[in-house]
Amino acid sequence: MDNSSQIKWQLHDATCSFNELSDTAKLDAELLMCHVLDCNRTYLFTWPDKTLDEAQLAEFKQVCAKRALGHPIAHIVGYREFWSLNLKVSPSTLIPRPDTETLVEQALLLMQEHKDKPFLGLDLGTGTGAIALSLASELKTWEWIAADFVPEAVTLAQENAKLNQINNCKVIQSDWFENIPNTKFNLIVSNPPYIDEADPHLSQGDVRFEPLSALTAGDSGLSDIKIILSQAKQYLHDGGLVMIEHGNTQGKEVRAIFCQNGYSNVDTFKDLSANERITVGYF
Repeated sequence: MDNSSQIKWQLHDATCSFNELSDTAKLDAELLMCHVLDCNRTYLFTWPDKTLDEAQLAEFKQVCAKRALGHPIAHIVGYREFWSLNLKVSPSTLIPRPDTETLVEQALLLMQEHKDKPFLGLDLGTGTGAIALSLASELKTWEWIAADFVPEAVTLAQENAKLNQINNCKVIQSDWFENIPNTKFNLIVSNPPYIDEADPHLSQGDVRFEPLSALTAGDSGLSDIKIILSQAKQYLHDGGLVMIEHGNTQGKEVRAIFCQNGYSNVDTFKDLSANERITVGYF
């Protein structure tokens, strides 16, 4: 009897085919199978001997072929889980990374005593809306503006706000501060492009399928960070906080940019891999 169409054997074959491509080959295979079967991973562990029908098998082979070419899992299945949210993704925006959850976590810790106040927050370069929507879901008395230069990203973030039933975040189109209302914010956050345009990693892995405009910046990856920090001051309340995600080797340089622009109590926090990732400063 041919058992090759059983879930466990299809997962085994897919995992083997992904081993050289991905550090999470088994998880990749499981996520793709869950997508095809419209189930959670518990189902796979509970019913490993279930046999895929012809349509399911064909679809699984198709999505595995895309993954084998390097297409990101998030693009194949159309969504990515981030914080407590389920976010739609598209090739027009950066796929939210687990390391960016460090920014959300630190923002909530730093704003703990203000969590029930009617404060204002701003997220620049919002992409899928991951940071703004995560913070808006936790800081329910706050009002948020999430801005992105790319119209497709604005539409996507608006869809994600509706999908996750978040009503305290407005998404607008803006080239950094260009269309931001003339008001004062208590917290400004951003995960801007920060990779050097000549970085060889841009031709490797999942980032090959993501928009360069969301990844790279001039001046060794620091140009957009410099723009944000030079202009943010006029949009901050006294005592307001700016939080910037950056590359894991840029901490020293980003701290210097904060200090050059007159921010105080500048500090850097590490990500899940113990790399410097988030730098903050008060105005």
